Amino acid sequence: MTATADFQTRLFNFSAGPGTLPEAVLREAQEEMLVYPGAGASIIEISHRSPEYTAVMESAQGRLRSLLGLGEDWHILFLGGGASLQFYMAPLNFLPDNGSADYLVTGSWAKKALKEARIVGDARTAASSEDRAFAYIPRPETWQLTRGAAYLHFTSNNTIYGTQFASEPRVEAPLVCDASSDFLSRPMDIDRYAMIYAGAQKNVGPAGVTVVMIRDAFLQKRRQPLPTMLDYGVHAGSLFNTPPVFAVYLVEKVLRWIEGIGGLEAMQAINERKAGRLYERIDRTGFYRGTADADSRSRMNVTFKLPNEELDARFVKEAKAAGLLALKGYRSVGGIRASIYNAMPEAGVEALVSFMDEFERRAG
Repeated sequence: MTATADFQTRLFNFSAGPGTLPEAVLREAQEEMLVYPGAGASIIEISHRSPEYTAVMESAQGRLRSLLGLGEDWHILFLGGGASLQFYMAPLNFLPDNGSADYLVTGSWAKKALKEARIVGDARTAASSEDRAFAYIPRPETWQLTRGAAYLHFTSNNTIYGTQFASEPRVEAPLVCDASSDFLSRPMDIDRYAMIYAGAQKNVGPAGVTVVMIRDAFLQKRRQPLPTMLDYGVHAGSLFNTPPVFAVYLVEKVLRWIEGIGGLEAMQAINERKAGRLYERIDRTGFYRGTADADSRSRMNVTFKLPNEELDARFVKEAKAAGLLALKGYRSVGGIRASIYNAMPEAGVEALVSFMDEFERRAG
């Protein structure tokens, strides 16, 4: 992984999304692209109601159930529109006219979710970390929860600012989670949730599909009437419209890959090693400075800055030349962001740490 790598070399991709996918999955998809086994055509050419695609979709649903310990009372949907559509669709279904919902605002995407909910009805800020540029997760004792809230919404991991909830909130209200950027990176206490949604393009597949999981008891509380395409009940009841076939096909393969690693406990251990190695390097000297509070740091998106913006820009440029891609921080924040999702190999983190050592020797 050097600056002399040619254009055909696969480099280490630290993009925040779409993120890197397992190489084994990409190679398998490459082999099957022209003809999907048993179909006589590519998976992207066959009917979404064919037995071949139905088997893929049901396999993906079954593997999600197994990995997360989901009972039969959970509906698993593969929808379009990204998490951004869910920002509106969730309150449209579950925020009643005479009720309210609470939101934990811990980053830009959580803020956008709240904005969309307020189009529907009474959505309230239960806690926010915007006072310090979203550098921390507010402590539960500071949350101002609404008695009888229809649900509490939170964003489990914040890609832009590099913070993450250490565990699920313990609240009485039904829990709705945007898990887009740490989904399947660790086990989940599934009993606490009413609904989970996640754009696939970080940890479980390519852009183009959103995994939506809803407990049936919560689903039955949805408002009526609803626009057909925005009614979760319609999608839970049947394959109403053409799904993102190829994206679901790749999700199924990624789920197989996670199973092969050893499941979510093994995935968590790998992710903790990767994040721990990178944070140890950041904290070793004063040259690199982490931007998130230590007790709120994300294991998925590691954010840090150098002594000045000129060095930030130089770091990104020279890292790219060394085969380390997409390390520039989000445009509104700056600095460096290393997204180390499930498929980022430990070798990629080691390569980044080595580059950080060398860069500090030259520029520090």
